[in-house]
Amino acid sequence: MTQVHSLIQKYNVAGPRYTSYPTVPYWQEQDFSLEMWKQTLKRAFDETNTSEGISLYIHLPFCESLCTFCGCHKRVTKRHEVEQPYIQAVLKEWELYCQLLVDKPRIKEIHLGGGTPTFFSVQHLIELINGLLANADVSDEYEFSFEGHPNNTTREHLQALYDLGFRRVSYGVQDYNEKVQKAIHRIQPFAHVQQVTNWAREIGYTSISHDLVFGLPFQNLTDVLHTIEQTNSLKPDRLAFYSYAHVPWIKGNGQRGFKDQDVPKDELKRQLYEEGKRKLLAQGYHEIGMDHFALEHDKMYQAFQQENLHRNFMGYTSSKTQVMIGLGLSSISDSWYSFAQNEKTLEDYYARLEKNEIPVYRGHLLTEEDLVIRQHILNLMCCFSTSWQNEALYFPELPEVLAQLEEMQNDGLLKITSKDIQVTEQGKPFVRNICMAFDLHLHRKIPNNRIFSMTI
Repeated sequence: MTQVHSLIQKYNVAGPRYTSYPTVPYWQEQDFSLEMWKQTLKRAFDETNTSEGISLYIHLPFCESLCTFCGCHKRVTKRHEVEQPYIQAVLKEWELYCQLLVDKPRIKEIHLGGGTPTFFSVQHLIELINGLLANADVSDEYEFSFEGHPNNTTREHLQALYDLGFRRVSYGVQDYNEKVQKAIHRIQPFAHVQQVTNWAREIGYTSISHDLVFGLPFQNLTDVLHTIEQTNSLKPDRLAFYSYAHVPWIKGNGQRGFKDQDVPKDELKRQLYEEGKRKLLAQGYHEIGMDHFALEHDKMYQAFQQENLHRNFMGYTSSKTQVMIGLGLSSISDSWYSFAQNEKTLEDYYARLEKNEIPVYRGHLLTEEDLVIRQHILNLMCCFSTSWQNEALYFPELPEVLAQLEEMQNDGLLKITSKDIQVTEQGKPFVRNICMAFDLHLHRKIPNNRIFSMTI
């Protein structure tokens, strides 16, 4: 048995992806209310709106067909008459926030996610963005981005959003093998990806990203290397190379378009990533945080080099704001002091807005301990290191955490000194496991049900 295989067997356990801390299953919802969310949001907004601005995430949930690898909240429909009511609802939600915050928001970042943002017509997207910006200022150093489906993103979509200030677009590619695409119900020829990538470049987008997924059903090493070769021929500025999170017990029929035994596991799955990563590095990409890569001219690489990389519910971002407001059903907002999630169904989301209520249905108020642990986990996920040299980042359980990490140090995954932790090159694939050692909520209460994907 190779050392790599041995480490995978040892550390491949179910664990969080740490887009937040505490993770959602540990939110203390009984101690949370909409009024608490409003108070912490206003506090954070008053502290940071002028100095750094805010981020907006807008969830556009509609898709014309179901991709069976997807774990997002979505509504599958071919009825495009759903667009206008939803746009109006999101703008009403934003109006409620603007009334709450009083001062004019200074927007630094907008991200359109989904679902499929390009399900919406050009006219409706223009209406959405103009409506968001009507009562806001835009930061001098802003970044607007959106997720585009290669099969339905038109040149008109790209041009209209570019004219509104968008400079980054991310395309979901996943894999180019037809058998894999059929299994995940995402048929998408390379020619479509090539076309929308070239359009974006011609129009002037400065950061084009492709999302690739390893560990998909029926996927083998040849598939992954072929997909990366095709991707490299288009040379996107950055890309995500994600592990497929196989959680059909959570997502129900959405991830049952194939059998469990069709999904690569353990050493094979890790080989898909390691060989794919080796090929990306050889083509000039740099590893950024967990599962992300970028060329040297891209803002994400520069943020990583300058230790300014940030991670939140939108994933990695090159620009940090303390306040992130999520609009639309299921969206999660973050004031740093608390998290808040919107209603998950379209009907409940609309009903709350009809009552002129911000449609938050659950959240979590972070304790002082949460805030310290959150910073350590952010440091590890974004910089592969963390330090407690600053007394504010010391916490009483730290010696116990370091004792837990000694075995990982013996396995060559990290180095511990009297003041910090450095993740080694060999340890980068295990960064989720390293973060789990800091996760005091996880230590105190193991979930009753299996709710996390495997870490490797």
